[in-house]
Amino acid sequence: MTEGVFGRHSGHEQVVFCQDEASGLKAIIGIYSTALGPALGGTRFYPYATEDAALDDVLALSKGMAYKNALAGLDLGGGKAVIIGDPNTLKSEALLRAYGRFVESLGGRYLTACDMGTYVRDMDVVARETRHVTGRSPEDGGAGDSSVLTAFGVYQGMRASADQVWGVPELTGRRVGVAGVGKVGHILVGHLVAAGAHVVITDVAPSAVERTRAAHPEVEVVSDVDTMIGTELDVFAPCAMGGVLTDETVAALRTRIVCGAANNQLAHPGVDKLLDDRGILFAPDYLVNAGGVIQVDDERHGFDFARAQRKTAAIFDTTKAVYDLAKADGVPPAAAADRLAERRMADVGRLRSILTV
Repeated sequence: MTEGVFGRHSGHEQVVFCQDEASGLKAIIGIYSTALGPALGGTRFYPYATEDAALDDVLALSKGMAYKNALAGLDLGGGKAVIIGDPNTLKSEALLRAYGRFVESLGGRYLTACDMGTYVRDMDVVARETRHVTGRSPEDGGAGDSSVLTAFGVYQGMRASADQVWGVPELTGRRVGVAGVGKVGHILVGHLVAAGAHVVITDVAPSAVERTRAAHPEVEVVSDVDTMIGTELDVFAPCAMGGVLTDETVAALRTRIVCGAANNQLAHPGVDKLLDDRGILFAPDYLVNAGGVIQVDDERHGFDFARAQRKTAAIFDTTKAVYDLAKADGVPPAAAADRLAERRMADVGRLRSILTV
């Protein structure tokens, strides 16, 4: 590695490298903050090209989780884990259980859940080795797939964004492009079609496109994300990997709103200003995609779907509050969201430290 962890991403409390030769497990767990409580974040199973790429991802994602949990009003810090490798060929019971033992070794500082490449059934296996796991199957005492409320929360953020731009929280007749129709994007398309939106989709996996077209034959399909970015839209919803909003893609975007489920959509911090300068309203990703963490947090208290859905519906109001603060402070929405999250981490974290003295 050419640069130390602390030089690249200052502020993280703990970074743990995990390896189990017998099962082939290579993983990294990043804990950004436990100021509000144990660090909750999913496990991403992905074939990173290098260990550096995996490290950069886990550090960025764990920080994002801290801000997401704070803004969602949860008593949770932020963490994330990545398992390096192709889940289609490497995933096994032995590997997942080895990973569970590493999670258990952190003594509850980190709570894991599903993310890209991991599923409810995987969390059931991980739970055989650790108490510090959520997002399990209903049969195993869990809440099931968190994609349902993640998509619902993004939809609420989209409605709040529509209200900000057009004065009504409706998407009827609006042209919405969904880039990535996997676990979350597929469900989001269902909300949008039901709302009367004209939906355009793309995905690198033909099977995902085919599944969405089978459920919603009226959707339009474009070949790739670059084509979608150059398409006239009212709303662009990135719902796959992060980093899609670069200097180049922002210059090419033809949309009024960006609001999607993907984590870390901004390629670098200055991109939010570029969007703002172009008059494109950006709904901060960690704000609108918090439905999943709201669901898995609710699982810890005895899951009640109606209760979790009510909490997720509040993303509409939180999104409006972020836009109001952005206007009052004269900053882009991403900066306003950061300020609200940092304020809660500082204020509540300070209170927690006083009460535990």
